[in-house]
Amino acid sequence: MAFMKGCISADGKRMMSMEEFKRWLKQFDADKDGKISRAELENAVRGAGGWFVRRKASRGLLSADSNGNGLIDDSEINSLVDFAQKYLGIRLIQL
Repeated sequence: MAFMKGCISADGKRMMSMEEFKRWLKQFDADKDGKISRAELENAVRGAGGWFVRRKASRGLLSADSNGNGLIDDSEINSLVDFAQKYLGIRLIQL
């Protein structure tokens, strides 16, 4: 799967708004339940060209899953911002 469209910053990161990030992440919601599982987050990391996919997805899930159910829902997606900027080469911008 292609990474995503958008501008690239001087440091090589893809720039996108929070809404664009959410839409991009929802592409990986394979079962369409509105939540991102660890396996689906692995696919997002892989789609972004990341290495150490399982390890990074586990870190992302641990950092964002505030209720401990093993899934990232809409209310927890904002917690993935630091993960996306550090491990997925994304710079989230304000519009």
